[in-house]
Amino acid sequence: MSLDEVLQIARLKIPPDDLATRRDQASAAMLFLSGMRAGAFTTLPLEAVDLESMKIRQWPELGVHTKNGKKATTFLFQIPELIELTREWDSFLRHNLPVKSRWYAPVDQHWGDQSLSGRTPGVNRGLALDKRLRLLFSKAGLEYKSAHKFRHGHAIYGLLHADTMADYKAISENMMHSDIRTTDDTYAMLSSEEVRKRITGMFSKTDHGSKETQPEGLGKMSNEQLSQMLVEVARRLAG
Repeated sequence: MSLDEVLQIARLKIPPDDLATRRDQASAAMLFLSGMRAGAFTTLPLEAVDLESMKIRQWPELGVHTKNGKKATTFLFQIPELIELTREWDSFLRHNLPVKSRWYAPVDQHWGDQSLSGRTPGVNRGLALDKRLRLLFSKAGLEYKSAHKFRHGHAIYGLLHADTMADYKAISENMMHSDIRTTDDTYAMLSSEEVRKRITGMFSKTDHGSKETQPEGLGKMSNEQLSQMLVEVARRLAG
């Protein structure tokens, strides 16, 4: 899932009274900005979202269903157009629902009219999200991609914009990975040229900002070897 695709969805003109599609559109933005898993996103309460500080409290005690019950406070990418869309929906929710209501709130329909509901959704909420995303992609004229593809897109976008290996480690932790090698599996899916650019950039400056020569043989490394180097350097920087 690329940023361009998410922006195409974000720029759809949705009637103000079509609450379900407005919710889905904002959800696409939130999924890409946060990199949350679908299970966490669909169980996320309003009280877990703090857009003033760009924090998402993925805390099981707040009812968030995280993988293996892990707890973390994560952060959103600063992509203005997506942030604005997310803020609009968040503000609308807070004016109409209690803070313990779901951010991906149920929408009731009666004789064509739609209204938000604060009720707790059923256990198959992930299936409902999938169904609604299919409709959203169709409206945008895009090939359907699952909620997990937004998470993958989040990882790729972050890694491509990482300036240092400390950034790389931060992205890994923000995705709630217990081991940086998990993020490396995603990174290895980039083209060899993209990985090479990242690695060569790491050695372009010393701590004092002066230029260094590219390590001999780097250009001959395979994508797998480059990925292994990324893991080792990241481990040392984060140590």
